[in-house]
Amino acid sequence: MGGRPPSPRVEYIPAPPPPVTVSTPTQSLRTQTELTKLTGEQTRLNMETGAELDRINEEFYTGQDLRRYRARGAEERLLSETRGEQERATIGTTGTETRRTRETEGAQTRLTRETEGQQRRETIGKTAEETRATNLQQEQFRRYKENRDFQQSRDAYKS
Repeated sequence: MGGRPPSPRVEYIPAPPPPVTVSTPTQSLRTQTELTKLTGEQTRLNMETGAELDRINEEFYTGQDLRRYRARGAEERLLSETRGEQERATIGTTGTETRRTRETEGAQTRLTRETEGQQRRETIGKTAEETRATNLQQEQFRRYKENRDFQQSRDAYKS
């Protein structure tokens, strides 16, 4: 039986211990730390200043808005007052003009009625005159016909 040779035995060397970290402060680390602190402080101061400016601006612009609204209200009140005065003046003028117009219309209507009455009386008079003339002509024609008929009947009787 022949066979294989036994597998070799490997022995490992133990790993070296991990290195010990020794903190050695350097100038750049200290500088970076100080810069970070200063940056934080500056940011905080900037935020405080910004907030203060925001409060001042809000107060100023709120006051400015109030002044603007008050000025607009005063202008609108003056405008309404002026508009009212103008409307009252216009109404007064319109009333005066309307009264004058009615007065003129009345005078013209009276003159028109007077003229119409005169013309109607003349027309009635003329119509009556023409009617009488027509009636007279009709009466004369009727008498003429009667007389002619009478004459014809007499002449017929004589013959």
